[in-house]
Amino acid sequence: MKYSESVEVIPASSIRDMMVRASKISDVISFSVGDPDFAPADCVIEAGKAALDRKETHYAPGAGLNELREVYSAYLTEQEGVEYKPENVIVTVGGMSCLFLTLRAITNPGDEILVPAPYFTNYNQMIKMCYGIPVNVEVYEKDDFVITADAIRSKLTDKTKAIMLNSPCNPTGSVISKETLEEIAEIAKEKDLFVISDEVYRHLVFDMESVPSIAQLPGMKERTLIVDSCSKTFAMTGFRIGFGAGPEHFISLMTKLTEGIHSSSPTIGQRAAIEAFKNAMPYCKSVMLPEYKRRRDYLFERLNKMKGITCIKPKGAFYIFVNISGTGMKAVDFANRLLDEAHVAVVPGDNFGSDCGYNYVRMAYAISMEKIQEGCDRIEKFCAEL
Repeated sequence: MKYSESVEVIPASSIRDMMVRASKISDVISFSVGDPDFAPADCVIEAGKAALDRKETHYAPGAGLNELREVYSAYLTEQEGVEYKPENVIVTVGGMSCLFLTLRAITNPGDEILVPAPYFTNYNQMIKMCYGIPVNVEVYEKDDFVITADAIRSKLTDKTKAIMLNSPCNPTGSVISKETLEEIAEIAKEKDLFVISDEVYRHLVFDMESVPSIAQLPGMKERTLIVDSCSKTFAMTGFRIGFGAGPEHFISLMTKLTEGIHSSSPTIGQRAAIEAFKNAMPYCKSVMLPEYKRRRDYLFERLNKMKGITCIKPKGAFYIFVNISGTGMKAVDFANRLLDEAHVAVVPGDNFGSDCGYNYVRMAYAISMEKIQEGCDRIEKFCAEL
């Protein structure tokens, strides 16, 4: 039997591969998956339980519960400084669903989507699933892994449809400055391009008060779709609640697509999300964020003292992109040997689409400090013996 050729050619994610391989090793320390080790705030758990007690186990509207859209649009208006109404918001099955709905709603066959590389693996996959063409725009360590306007201009063609942005970034932890966003916004307006702004790590940011969004800039709200999620901010990965925020007609197109894809987002998860935005943000900022910063700082100091390894300090998210070129090994070989010999799982940088990814591995510090310390001890010993 012949299956879909377009699906057959989509590469599998190395992240999942490393996660599965690591799960078979009893004493493994895994830096492979970006799933917070925190539980959600107690009030969020209780809100989910209360929804079950009320037997709210039925379908929600395709665009999401009205109350959640109202709560989220008010939150986003405060965050962005530009007005969002409930009609500008769709509730999705996590940020992943929002990305797919966004790409499906804007992409015609052959459209090119510019993607800063290294990038979140699923960007490339989803663009291809929507019959678009991903075009890598390389970013480099010397630029703190931040995309430049000149690099974008060098990749523009008459087929360019949109620019994908991710700030803070998975896998590098980089944050795009307001000045750079202003330059990108001018390109978008000049060339009539759409911007997909993945902001799921917006609250996991260190050494600064907040992360600028391109949607805040003049003339950009109407050509930007913000992708957001409860997964990282509130440690609610299993609740599967994400958001898209953009022009009303665009949201209506995404809503129309939900009927043939997932019908609606989980009702119980939406009730928990309402509570999260109302009352759980202080827990995230006072408990989770300082701990992530502590882990980042520790990893940064430890890794840069190891033989053959260097890294720059990430500004956000909970990933560190580690340069292993000094070991003389390629990323895939380094990751495979590290797992087999030291029982530590990291993700090869090749997985994230960059031409120079073979010189890097990604480490997620969404695990306890005790595990991070033990993992670093093992990596240090492994590198010293190369």
